[in-house]
Amino acid sequence: MSLLPLLLAVLQYPHPHPHSQRPDIRAGLDTIYAGDFPAAVHYFQTLAVKDTLDPAPLIFQASAYIWWASAKDSDDFATARIDSLLDAAITRARADSADFWLATALGYRAREKDLHHHGLAAGKDAKAMQDAYTRVLAADSACEDCYLGLGVYQYGLARAGGLARFFAKIIGLGSGNADTGIADLRRVATRGDLARVEAAWVLAAALVREADRDQSRGPEFRAQARALVVELAAKYPGNPVFQRFMTEVPP
Repeated sequence: MSLLPLLLAVLQYPHPHPHSQRPDIRAGLDTIYAGDFPAAVHYFQTLAVKDTLDPAPLIFQASAYIWWASAKDSDDFATARIDSLLDAAITRARADSADFWLATALGYRAREKDLHHHGLAAGKDAKAMQDAYTRVLAADSACEDCYLGLGVYQYGLARAGGLARFFAKIIGLGSGNADTGIADLRRVATRGDLARVEAAWVLAAALVREADRDQSRGPEFRAQARALVVELAAKYPGNPVFQRFMTEVPP
């Protein structure tokens, strides 16, 4: 079971608690989670045209394609388009010194690079993502949604293969901690705002991986994972990604 789609629902830094200030983003995210991926792509594309400085619509247009690719069970669907959108979002975020959006876009891009076997480039983006989230938290310790990206970072490093962990240490990524990563994901799944759905989904995937690693606790982890996705599928019954998980992880 993959941890994809990896990363993230987001805030708008540096404004405090910007979740309530972006109902436009929330509406688009609900469209993604409802499973209407083409409509979500069009929605965020329209937002991006209205404000050519805002990186968020570009990020979530890419996210809509990523969810769409997951529904198709295709790693290569719309790859060039996703890369282009994330590159443009990173450029916008850097120009506006918007660290949260920058971290979010870098996280998605790290996910894409890792998916297509560009491990070194993925690692560099992941480290830059972590640094940006750290800056956000230094300015706003109440940023609950930040912990989704940080949790994925910790968990991903901890569960990487031996060679990947070796190179991660060489380039300064650290070794990660699976328990810390899962705790961060639980935190956002419970207390997050825009990131809550993404955190629950990523947490469920992580728990399935843990079940495969730990046979003694496997049933417990799988039950927890299924309970998370049962709730998501009840709220968003039209999302084929959630429905497929329910088939793959039976009661």
